[in-house]
Amino acid sequence: MATDRRVSRVAALIQREVSQMLLSGIKDDRVGAGMVSVTDVDVSGDLQHAKIFVSIYGTPEAKVETMAGLKAATGYVRRELGHRVRLRRTPEVVFVEDKSLERGDRILSLLNRIEQERRDHPLPEENDRHDRKDNIVSVEEEEET
Repeated sequence: MATDRRVSRVAALIQREVSQMLLSGIKDDRVGAGMVSVTDVDVSGDLQHAKIFVSIYGTPEAKVETMAGLKAATGYVRRELGHRVRLRRTPEVVFVEDKSLERGDRILSLLNRIEQERRDHPLPEENDRHDRKDNIVSVEEEEET
């Protein structure tokens, strides 16, 4: 069992090497259908398995096509990792689509829309709350004098 530090170093190394392969090594046209970036790599404690999380920008069809190309290139990626990274055993590679950036964008747009709606149509309760605060301040000022 490898230490946590070694596992994280191997994960970072795999992430860097796979990113380089995506730029210049993988010749499959399907991988170029959408813009692909490696967002994270999760390596098991025994260094035998690596989940490579990729974020794909493009249409839904391009995403499906790109994932199919990445799955087809799994053998090539593993073989290249074996040449580039010196480990006793090259880990099994699995590509997983990372949708966290899309979810984050969606949440931000929903929050912005709610904020805009509150500006455009303030609730009557909010106006009452502000009036009550003003009244409390004026009562406190009267008590001080």
